[in-house]
Amino acid sequence: MDDSSSRCPPVGARHRVTIPVPIDPSGSRGPTKRQAASDDWRRTSRGFYVPSHVEPSPLQRIAEVAVLLRSDRIAVTGWASLAWRGDPWASGRRADGSLTPVDLTSTHALLKPQPAFRLSQERADPREFEVVDGLRVTTAPAAVCFAVRHATSLDAAVEVLDMAYLADLVTPEEVGEWARAHPWQRRRPRVAAALELADENAWSPQEVHLRLAWLRATGRRPLTNRPVFDSSGRHVATPDLLDPVTGVAGEYDGDVHLTRAGRRRDLGREQALRAVGLEPFTVVAGDLRDGRFEERLRVAEGRAARVASADRRWTVEPPDWWVPTFTVADRRALSPHERRIWLRRG
Repeated sequence: MDDSSSRCPPVGARHRVTIPVPIDPSGSRGPTKRQAASDDWRRTSRGFYVPSHVEPSPLQRIAEVAVLLRSDRIAVTGWASLAWRGDPWASGRRADGSLTPVDLTSTHALLKPQPAFRLSQERADPREFEVVDGLRVTTAPAAVCFAVRHATSLDAAVEVLDMAYLADLVTPEEVGEWARAHPWQRRRPRVAAALELADENAWSPQEVHLRLAWLRATGRRPLTNRPVFDSSGRHVATPDLLDPVTGVAGEYDGDVHLTRAGRRRDLGREQALRAVGLEPFTVVAGDLRDGRFEERLRVAEGRAARVASADRRWTVEPPDWWVPTFTVADRRALSPHERRIWLRRG
């Protein structure tokens, strides 16, 4: 790091990362040349090493690039900036599981290419650089817009935006303001398109893609994680997705639902939803690719259409005692104690 960053906390002081070290002939501050060539050490970049047992997690990969950033004109951006700020879904992996390099942006600085990172050719604004946990990163709106603009598809871009909302890193207004202030950026229309489709209350990437598939199939946009109440104001359940027009509720079942306890909870929730006149259906991994999702959705809509209006005893209007957490602004306004109470998801 440059002199200005040396006054900041060490890189990754709050994160569990191992900072790479150069070869040290004495072996006291780093591996000797012979040790570095052994299986006990892993080379992270030219001249830097970490013990071989250190796993290349997303945060670790970012820390391994951080030691190379000796200029205050370079900052980490994109998925890596989001991950460093606390977005657990910013994994730095593509859909096929392959790793994405750490994205860097600069005002003019040059950095010799290495596989661990890719330096954007877009000129950065140094006013959008800030130090977080010892690492120079771009602001959250700049990082989100970079990741959205460079996503492999519009659906992937919406996933990036939804997960940044989930981590409360940005609001739609902040993203829109950044985009309007940078009209010359490449692929800026992608940001506008993602903003139109994104949702502030999605709880997982799988829910994002289920919602987008639902929208394409029906032309209607389901509500995300909206609590359902009965006629007396009692909370019945919070389905992943809910179409308030048809009364169909969709659930995405990941591996956590495969346990006996998980399946018991799922059955109890399905029973509770049906008891108030809703029609739930379940989607599992692969259903969105092979067409089974649309088939299950149509069957559920058919069953819901046969439910008499008198049997629909549910509402999504919360009672007075319920604290809404549907938007980033809602969640940011909560106290730490309120967050523990109202943001328990499951």
